Amino acid sequence: MFFTFCTFRHILHIHFMTLQEILGYRFLGNNVAAYLWCAGILLFGYAFKTLLSRLLSKLVFRFIRKRTEGVSEAQFQALLIQPLSIVIFLITAYFAFQVLDYPVRSSDIAHNEPWAKRLLFRLFQMAVIWGVGWVWLRIIDFLVLVFQRRSETSNSRLSNQLIPFAKDLLKVLVLTITFLVMLSKVFGVNVTALIGGLGIGGLAVAFAAKESLENLIASFTIFLDRPFAVGDLVEVGPVTGTVEKVGFRSTRLRTAEKSYVTVPNKSMIDKPLDNLSLRTARRVNFTLALSHATNSQQLLRIVEDAKRVIEENPLVTKEVQVQFAALTPAAKEVTVQYFVETTNYDEYLQVKEELNYRLVETVEQAGGTFASTGTTIVQVNGLPA
Repeated sequence: MFFTFCTFRHILHIHFMTLQEILGYRFLGNNVAAYLWCAGILLFGYAFKTLLSRLLSKLVFRFIRKRTEGVSEAQFQALLIQPLSIVIFLITAYFAFQVLDYPVRSSDIAHNEPWAKRLLFRLFQMAVIWGVGWVWLRIIDFLVLVFQRRSETSNSRLSNQLIPFAKDLLKVLVLTITFLVMLSKVFGVNVTALIGGLGIGGLAVAFAAKESLENLIASFTIFLDRPFAVGDLVEVGPVTGTVEKVGFRSTRLRTAEKSYVTVPNKSMIDKPLDNLSLRTARRVNFTLALSHATNSQQLLRIVEDAKRVIEENPLVTKEVQVQFAALTPAAKEVTVQYFVETTNYDEYLQVKEELNYRLVETVEQAGGTFASTGTTIVQVNGLPA
């Protein structure tokens, strides 16, 4: 019995020593235990990155909940979980690789750090700076979502125009700052000297990007002067369409043919621009061509009844003109002009159609007839002239 117990202890001792030997086995400058620690930290970071990012975003949302204007916590987390999880995993990866020792070469002595460690650290810096920049981009998306909810409740057309522009401007600013920080922290570039150097070559850049700069300045002019807003129907040059977006360089218009036209911002302020949506009323102007068979009494009745019919419409202004304007060899012409008090194009067409039917009925009830568009034949003493 005693012999059996000693043998069992000896076997355990052999196995225990074997595990220590395995953990102490070294290759590439590190033992197995160090690699296991590194792998364990990486697995921990990978397994809990989503949970930690969710908890962090949940904590941040509690402080800003009162100002979210109807944006839910799920929407906030959907924006931030992915970039936050990447940043958290990168931080755990940094601690994981700090466990390892790196091979040293003679050239590393001057830098006091192995080249492999320097390379990994630079890659880590680039990834973290990029991840933090991504987080700020998502925060901008969240802020845009909040302001969009506010604009929906206030029905502010200026907000609808300003929000996409501010979104693009802030994202360009964040990307520029991220790039400059990466140059400074990772590659050791003197950003201040770089910006100063750009001032010397700024003139050449300005000439090269003359049109782009003009369009950018024009975009600010549009926001300051506000000749139109998103949703307005405008006519600029040969293009007529509804404004859908005002960007850094151009304005996007949706035409009546449903095509998407891009107009440079410079053209939007240099050329005469007619904001059709700001009209207080839409004008209707046409001519009733009555045949010569319509006598004077019928003509007078048609003019009076036509004016009364048009004035009865609640959307028509008081400036109604119905006049016997011309007597031509082809017809007796009655000019009709009135204004429909609406900015809605579909409603304008409905009023115009309804009044056209009423005018046809008026002519028919008065016994008049419309002139033919063909050749007019005038008879003299019963014989064609």
